[in-house]
Amino acid sequence: ADTGSLKRIKHAMSLVRSIATVSGFTLISRLLGFCRDILIAGMLGAGGIADAFFVAFKFPNLFRRLFGEGAFSAAFIPLLAGDIEKRGLDVAREFAARAMSMLVLITGFLVAIIEIIMPWAMYVFAPGFAEDPEKFALAVELSRITFPYLAFISAVALMSGVLNTLHRYAAAAAAPIILNICLIGALLGLAPITETPAHALAWGVALAGVAQFIFLVIACKRAGFAIKWQLPKIDDRVKLLGKRMIPGMIGAGVYQINLLIDTMLASLVSDGAVSWLYYADRVQQLPLGVIGIAIGTALLPTLSRQLQGTDPAVAMYSQNRGIEIALLLTLPAAVALGVMGIPVINVLFERGAFGASETQMTGLALTIFAFGLPASVLVKVLAPGFFAREDTKTPIRIGIFAMVLNIVLIIVLMPQFGHLGIAAATSTSVWVNAFLLGYLLRKRGDLTFDARLLKRVPRILITSALMGAVLWFAIDMFWQNDASSITRILIMAACVCGGIAVYALSAQLLGATSFSELKATLKRGKPTSQE
Repeated sequence: ADTGSLKRIKHAMSLVRSIATVSGFTLISRLLGFCRDILIAGMLGAGGIADAFFVAFKFPNLFRRLFGEGAFSAAFIPLLAGDIEKRGLDVAREFAARAMSMLVLITGFLVAIIEIIMPWAMYVFAPGFAEDPEKFALAVELSRITFPYLAFISAVALMSGVLNTLHRYAAAAAAPIILNICLIGALLGLAPITETPAHALAWGVALAGVAQFIFLVIACKRAGFAIKWQLPKIDDRVKLLGKRMIPGMIGAGVYQINLLIDTMLASLVSDGAVSWLYYADRVQQLPLGVIGIAIGTALLPTLSRQLQGTDPAVAMYSQNRGIEIALLLTLPAAVALGVMGIPVINVLFERGAFGASETQMTGLALTIFAFGLPASVLVKVLAPGFFAREDTKTPIRIGIFAMVLNIVLIIVLMPQFGHLGIAAATSTSVWVNAFLLGYLLRKRGDLTFDARLLKRVPRILITSALMGAVLWFAIDMFWQNDASSITRILIMAACVCGGIAVYALSAQLLGATSFSELKATLKRGKPTSQE
């Protein structure tokens, strides 16, 4: 029993360090993303040109997250982990090469088709743009520039899956930084010579795909897992990969599909609605990316390899720690964004073409999105419990139900509440998604909450509520929308630092976490591929 406990603790430490690695690089990427969005808000504002670019940017990213990252990673990583553990690196390398050749062939064909039918695709993706021919034409033109990004970034997703399975998380986590650097560079360097700043951004997206691809090719070679190009060949393993990807395209990407539906319907609300939702979502993407995506990225290969072993209790322990870390970091972030939605948007974006009315609309949407943030992170944490067991069918059923619920709620709420109704529908549906994932895992016996998790979750809730009350009081007392920019930044910085201090101190005193325990975990060396 003592040996088993030590083994579980060892793997939990490895998981925490892996999450910390991914979170660190993701934080850098998100901060650069904020710089990028601040520049976009100042140069494009939240009008028709901004709407057109955001649709063009979301178009390839939707397919990337559904096809390249979500579905592919969910199906590919467990199969690759099984090959590494049971058949050796040479067999795994051959499987990865065949998967790469098929992925490039399929995504290349998809890019070619979409480029041809882009005007018709735009009627589906942003039907409201059809009422403004100039805006519609711009969205089509920009989307044709950005869409080849899909082919390159899908290959990046495969190579990221390889590196994550080998427990080499840094390069894959750092790749998104390249995208933000390219977009910032495009705004500053290309905008003066292109037709509009939106054209410069679109070319920045295309360039970023090539740069990320080259970066990951080099990283895989340095990891001793160079993927050699070969002619596409379908064998039993590739067939199995394809079979498991089909349900994963919805199961792993239900959140992205909900965002697609939001974009489609937001284009019908009013000019600027797409941009309001985009900017609000970008702010909540900071904690979602740094926490949720980081935990999911580290947890899937960890569970996949642990379940190939002889002690399933190790995987159960890792799943519990993933949930605990997610709630410990996400609940206070959600409360803070809910309380300070409008002031946060005011500080980040209100300048240049982005005025007070845009701040109000975006800030209210952020407050509503914040309600669904913990659920979005829990989906990222719970979904690997299915994918690691090579079950991609169950999440599709849950995903379909959540999407239908989202559409129904939007239809009910949008006529009265506009873009805020869309945000509320999205937050509600993602909570239903998370609840059903957790319920089915528990029902199957694949998730049992341990005593430590049951003890700490109520304390995390109390601590988050206490921090929220302090922030509410501080904003009510000191915040002024018409104060100088420097004053508003200083007040926001003081609120953020004060909120963190209150949360950290109360979490330690109430037993929501143990900083000595976390410090010891992060200090004990680096994870290895054998763990």
